[in-house]
Amino acid sequence: MISLSRKWVLRMNNFWIILFHTYLNILKSKSFIITTVITVVIVLGLTNINKIINVFDNDGGKENVAVLDQTKQLYEPFNKQMSAINKDIKLVKYKGSEQKAEKAVENEKFDSLIVLSYNDEGLPIAVYKAMSIADSSLYTDLQTGLQQLKTMLAATKMNLSQQQLQKLYEPVSFDKVALEKNAKTEEELNQARGLVYVLLFMIYFAVIMYASMIAMEVATEKSSRVMEILISSVSPIKQMFAKILGIGLLSLTQFAVFLLVGYYSLTMNMDSLKEGFFGVYGFGNIPVMTIVYALIFFILGYFLYATLAAFLGSLVSRTEDVQQMISPMTLLVVAGFMIAMFGLGKPDATFITITSYIPFFTPMIMFLRVGMLTIPIWEALVGIGILVATITLLAIFGARVYRGGVLMYGKSNSFKDIKKALQLTKNE
Repeated sequence: MISLSRKWVLRMNNFWIILFHTYLNILKSKSFIITTVITVVIVLGLTNINKIINVFDNDGGKENVAVLDQTKQLYEPFNKQMSAINKDIKLVKYKGSEQKAEKAVENEKFDSLIVLSYNDEGLPIAVYKAMSIADSSLYTDLQTGLQQLKTMLAATKMNLSQQQLQKLYEPVSFDKVALEKNAKTEEELNQARGLVYVLLFMIYFAVIMYASMIAMEVATEKSSRVMEILISSVSPIKQMFAKILGIGLLSLTQFAVFLLVGYYSLTMNMDSLKEGFFGVYGFGNIPVMTIVYALIFFILGYFLYATLAAFLGSLVSRTEDVQQMISPMTLLVVAGFMIAMFGLGKPDATFITITSYIPFFTPMIMFLRVGMLTIPIWEALVGIGILVATITLLAIFGARVYRGGVLMYGKSNSFKDIKKALQLTKNE
């Protein structure tokens, strides 16, 4: 009994040694540190985008537009319309010639020029001039203001009263009513959509970064012949799961850094961001179960692809062949991501329902349905059950492939090598 206990303890010690060796070895690597720092800088940049734009914008985000009013009558009502549409657009009445106004735009005194005149019916028309017409937002706002001015003048010509004019501009009443019992409200859908966005990107980047990292780690050890030493003291199966868990802890560490930095930066800039993405896709009052499902599908999605990457990496002896070997896995992730992006606009589509039960798409698409629809709890549980069963089967099969794959050397870039790995496992 004592000898068996000691063997078990030694085996567990070896498991934890490999786990923490994998974790610390990558954590201290230059590539990991540089990647983390660059990503943190990107997170800070995205959450401070408004401040960064203002630093490079001498006018503090305002657009200076020269207005050449050839009618002598349209500038004031047009300026009034534009003030209601966008306060960051500053209209300046230009009194010189059109050629001088164009020169002023070329000399960057103004961002653009708009020339106002009447058509044959006495209604306003305009010509927009700028160094580049790539800025569609400014053009659209000016066009909207001119359209409102034209409607107002046309109504005046038809002798419409102020009350009739107000009726003309009054928005149509068009409410949304969900007939399904316990259906999500518009606010709940926006919050769910925001969380789904975040989880989709987290799963996508976690698989792309960390699953390929597992495959690369195995291939690196094989190419340096370290594997020959390891397999004499620790079983390949324990090596595989130690690496999966070690890099899993690493991913949690890195994501924790990103989330803390992002959260702190957002709290400092929430006033400037609340009317943008976070105003539409707010994260307040998210149901607890939605967050629970997010964690479950993220963790299961990681283990699904990590297990797949580990045994694919065991078939490769050279790091140069890793990307080629795991490319089908990467395509599966990309396909699931693209389907989920489509599903954000139509989560109740039959195609989305069917693909949510395909194991390699389930982490993203089933959570999409759970977050945005009111589906029976058994559907979510079936999705979780499919994932757990797939991970278990993949772990059993992957462990057998891994056990033989780590003993294979030489050029290996074909899935036929899986059969060779299984034969080596049987011959042990």
